[in-house]
Amino acid sequence: MGNADKPVNIGRRRFLVATAATGGGLALGFSTLAAADVADATAVSGATPEFDAWLVISPDNVVTMRVPTPEIGNGAATQLAMTITEELHCDWSRVKLEFASATRDYVEDNVYSKPTGALAFFGGRSTVAGWNSTLLQVGASARERLKAAAAAQWNVPVAEVEASNSVVSHRASKRSLSYGQLADKAVLIKLEQEPALKSRSEWTFLGKATPAKLHLPKVVNGTAQYGIDVRLPGMLYAALMQSPVQDGKLKSYDFDKIKDMPGVHGVAVIEGGEPLQKLPLITQLPREMNGPRTSAVAVVADHYWQARTALAALPVEWEDGDGAKWKTTEQVVAEALALTGKSGGIVQKSLGNAAEVLAKQPKIVEATYTTPYCDHVMMEPLNGTALVTADRVDIWHSTQAPKHAHRVAAEESALPPEKVFVHPTLVGGGFGRRIGADDVRIAVAVARQFPGRPIHTIWSREETTRQGRYRPLLAVRMQAGLDAAGMPQAFIAHEAGRAIDAGQYTDTGSLTSTIGLSDASYTSGIIPNVQVESHTLPIHIRTGPYRGPGYNSNAFFMESFIDECAHAAGIDPLEYRLKLHANWPDPGWTRCLKEAAKQAGWGKKLRKGMAQGIAIGNFGMLGQPKTGTVVCVVATVEVSKKGVLRVDTLDAAFDCGRMMNRDAVRAQMEGGLLFGLNMSLNEMLNIKDGRIVEGNYDQYPMLRIGDMPKIRIHFGGLSDHERYSETGEPPVGPVGPAIANAIFRITGKRIRSTPFRVHDLSWT
Repeated sequence: MGNADKPVNIGRRRFLVATAATGGGLALGFSTLAAADVADATAVSGATPEFDAWLVISPDNVVTMRVPTPEIGNGAATQLAMTITEELHCDWSRVKLEFASATRDYVEDNVYSKPTGALAFFGGRSTVAGWNSTLLQVGASARERLKAAAAAQWNVPVAEVEASNSVVSHRASKRSLSYGQLADKAVLIKLEQEPALKSRSEWTFLGKATPAKLHLPKVVNGTAQYGIDVRLPGMLYAALMQSPVQDGKLKSYDFDKIKDMPGVHGVAVIEGGEPLQKLPLITQLPREMNGPRTSAVAVVADHYWQARTALAALPVEWEDGDGAKWKTTEQVVAEALALTGKSGGIVQKSLGNAAEVLAKQPKIVEATYTTPYCDHVMMEPLNGTALVTADRVDIWHSTQAPKHAHRVAAEESALPPEKVFVHPTLVGGGFGRRIGADDVRIAVAVARQFPGRPIHTIWSREETTRQGRYRPLLAVRMQAGLDAAGMPQAFIAHEAGRAIDAGQYTDTGSLTSTIGLSDASYTSGIIPNVQVESHTLPIHIRTGPYRGPGYNSNAFFMESFIDECAHAAGIDPLEYRLKLHANWPDPGWTRCLKEAAKQAGWGKKLRKGMAQGIAIGNFGMLGQPKTGTVVCVVATVEVSKKGVLRVDTLDAAFDCGRMMNRDAVRAQMEGGLLFGLNMSLNEMLNIKDGRIVEGNYDQYPMLRIGDMPKIRIHFGGLSDHERYSETGEPPVGPVGPAIANAIFRITGKRIRSTPFRVHDLSWT
């Protein structure tokens, strides 16, 4: 631990983040503050005590809403504020957001996460049922307390008092008071019973208003703070290098070679192995994704470029370990494909007698498909700032899961969780990479070696890319037995890869790797005889959630294969899917198929070299109808005779049940389609001697503005079912197969692997 060469002589600091409502205020939620040491995120100053956790109304009429969800650009935090606003009847222009304290959640018996469990502190969900009912009640309760306070002051019946736009009024006497003027009195009100919520037909804000995300003004004026923007007094920077072969070990390094370089303070060394303490992790992610301490070395200096320059000059040797045996990408793919030909995998779905029925069908369709490792390539590289003292840890971080980050930071610091404080920042892209908190662990591990001083650890772009928690490489072998009418009566699939929760190379039986395959509509009752098995590829490359986990590959496999069945049956691809879903108990599938086809002009005459492809999928259904979000995509594609691919238009129809913010839903649908488009056209990581080859955008191509197709989102597929399902992940799945199916109609070439850019698409 080379920091001993340059001792730090600085007084211990405690950085507190306070949210104040000076001169009195109202704060609402579930419980009172249980520990004074949590005041960093929750104190209300002045004579009026805080009595709840969610809501603060200050005398200047600003309504501050505390939300557990981080803001990763999708507007989840804004959506929670909208839900409170619907019943609170406050002035939206005076609403501000504040990130809730994960420490307080821990100390106060899950005060924020009771409604939804681990999802409370996850940035990818904001409309689950637990949120809706809880936050609507928070708003209604606050409104009624404000009305009761006004009624008492005016000595009039509460029934005569109205609340609207942050003003409480009494029409008969023409009196009114702002919420801010009443807040200190409302805090003393105890309702005899909680007010009933409005019916959906009475909503005036949710489903009606389409406000911009609350954090956008700060993004526009440059004051928004992402993790990479954190600046603290006395802060030092660390440039990080981990074992280039994941799970490798640090063999040696020579600090003397760089100790006199400008600005260098020392070297922090992280030994691989178990965390300093083991705590129950609170997400559904596997411990192995976050638990092991990966071997790393970091140079700490006054400025990042000094640290990075010194790190590049630091002599370092690594022991690669067993991972180095994976010499090439082709070797990995071949091993995965070989596993798909074996029996005895973990059974993920079994209906009827698939093998027996398949053998009796007049036509059998068979195919193998693969998808590669893909990285999340967030715009903001991994980074984290931590301040560690003998009795406290503070970490400022771009996390997608603050509660999980809190627990991992406690593990790594060996301090009790009530002494650990996570300060979430805005997140410059997540897509699942910032859920696991391995980056939190490293930031704390580095800072522990420089106690009393904030250390901002930054992964370079290359380090971020080569130390990912990737979308897993998957291979699948599929068979379908078609009857005389061309309809599938049996389906068998063997899939291989390392699922995101496969543990240390061992199967767990989890559905994670086969989401979109074992739980698709086709394998959940449409095809009567089904067998889906999974096999784990024993490889060291770590995997993790990647927008639409499992589904992002399996939708490509399933919808491309269904197209192959339609072609074998001699039936139009749209008509084939409509026939398959004719008796499926969720009408959203048929609605979306018809809507997307109608809006795209399915069947219209196109010039030579152009064609349309169609695909449909659902993320979140888990084999159940009227669950999750259905998305159907029609891709209009052009391929030149030389094989140059151009995606002209993507028409998408969807059914998430109901919506609360039309513009936000449209934005999520568009973003998901573009994510799936780039994933299918461009993205692929390669392996050489156990190492990830690609390190930056020059090797890992991304779509440019000039590559963008026309994107048209159509709302006619909505069923008005009572659910409010997610819209950011479901569009990712059907984009690739829709394009691949169009390519086949032009070239006659069936594309069975991504990315499409590596295929010869030329035709005559």
